[in-house]
Amino acid sequence: MRNQGIGSWPARRARKTPHRIALVHEGRQTTYRELHQRVLRLAHALRGLGVRHGDRVAYLGPNHPSFVETLFAAGALGAVFVPLNTRLAVPELAFNLSDSGAAVLVHAPSEAAAALEVPHRLPLEDYERLISASGREPIDEPIDEPIDEPVSPGDPCMIMYTSGTTGRPKGAVLSHANITWNSVNVLIDTDLTAGEVTLVVAPLFHTAGLNMTCLPTLLKGGRVVLLSAFDPGRVLELIETERITQMFGVPTMFDAMAAHPRWAGADLSSLRTLNCGGAPVPMRTIETYLERGLAFSQGYGMTEASPGVLYLPAEQAVAKAGSAGVPHFFTDVRVVRSDGRDAVPGENGEITVQGPNVMTGYWGAQPLARGEWLRTGDVGRTDEDGYAYIVDRVKDMFVSGGENVYPAEVESAILLHPEVADCAVIGVPDAVWGEVGRAVVVLRPGSAASAGDILGFLHGQLAKYKIPKSVVWAETIPRTPSGKILKPALRASHAAPAAGL
Repeated sequence: MRNQGIGSWPARRARKTPHRIALVHEGRQTTYRELHQRVLRLAHALRGLGVRHGDRVAYLGPNHPSFVETLFAAGALGAVFVPLNTRLAVPELAFNLSDSGAAVLVHAPSEAAAALEVPHRLPLEDYERLISASGREPIDEPIDEPIDEPVSPGDPCMIMYTSGTTGRPKGAVLSHANITWNSVNVLIDTDLTAGEVTLVVAPLFHTAGLNMTCLPTLLKGGRVVLLSAFDPGRVLELIETERITQMFGVPTMFDAMAAHPRWAGADLSSLRTLNCGGAPVPMRTIETYLERGLAFSQGYGMTEASPGVLYLPAEQAVAKAGSAGVPHFFTDVRVVRSDGRDAVPGENGEITVQGPNVMTGYWGAQPLARGEWLRTGDVGRTDEDGYAYIVDRVKDMFVSGGENVYPAEVESAILLHPEVADCAVIGVPDAVWGEVGRAVVVLRPGSAASAGDILGFLHGQLAKYKIPKSVVWAETIPRTPSGKILKPALRASHAAPAAGL
């Protein structure tokens, strides 16, 4: 094959394991042979619309086989896939489409109204209309004309827009080689097998759901079970009925599953791997799952690294609690001080990453130079064994009385309080100290804990300057779909001078 990119994966899998199940959605199974036929049909339809090598093909829709098929069909043509977040407002969608210069927007039928609202002049194509042929399913009418567009590993595969928690989002350009090497890292470090049954409930338009979970499974020839939206009861049901062996989620998802009435009686015996990311896993969550014989594999990543950077295997979940692990097999990480020198163990610095999974650059910007280390904007440190700990975002740190305070460290301590369901910490102006911490706390239902209870709990756990000076109460903590706290939204709503004590 002249196509060395991921668009060739369905054809390569179809010749090796044609009858194995590739995708399951709402009870419907698709074999690898059928996936190849559907991808080929869609690729011909996109070519008929004028899509050529290098053109951008955007997709708007929830987790569904059509998402995966559109990605592979674009790759078969050498086009660049642009997944769109279904939670974005119309102006945000319009920006991503305009910025990427998308040639066509393919959308799920459920997103037809949103697609029509986008003020962007480009073809809007309903996926079902594109894939249909004379009213018959493509698996009943095979296409004999193959597509073997020359695609090199270094060609752009997809543009994934960052969450844009501050300012405009930027499109990370991930090459076919980036995606492939990231998948190889996953196969090595998680011992993923061809017998894997992977539940993908995290959104595919985010890098963890697509690149850490779905694509490595399909590369290996396993089975991907797609769930369009997270529902803890439905997840527990699918684990039982589909005999799920691995899944990815953020801590809030796993907490919701453990709080569901089905939890106590759920058959979880098939689960082999629970991958968690987006935020550190609280110790109480780790302990809840250990009681059911389940341990978390944790990690740290970013869209710009396809996304795997660090990985902590399940056997280290307790011994190295709070750590994000060591670099993935083919990835290198440095913790760098402000003067450019490597930080020593225990010393904070900015995490930088290099490897074949790191993006080629941002769309419309200067590409990364060969061998360039990507600055993550995250502060971290390593221990004597080389395990890395994420301290906080550089921009979220605040200075109180000349001391650096990293909110994530304080948040982890507050979450140990038995009455706290969720929390976030921000810096607020103070006449004496410059800035002091303020805890935004969500209490568990029925709790009567006071601000004094929360702050008193921290004495002896944290240095005095790290302990917030005030507490305010909230119903929820705003987060991105990947689980990151939206600090700008918190500051806007909770940084007023009035204290909550």
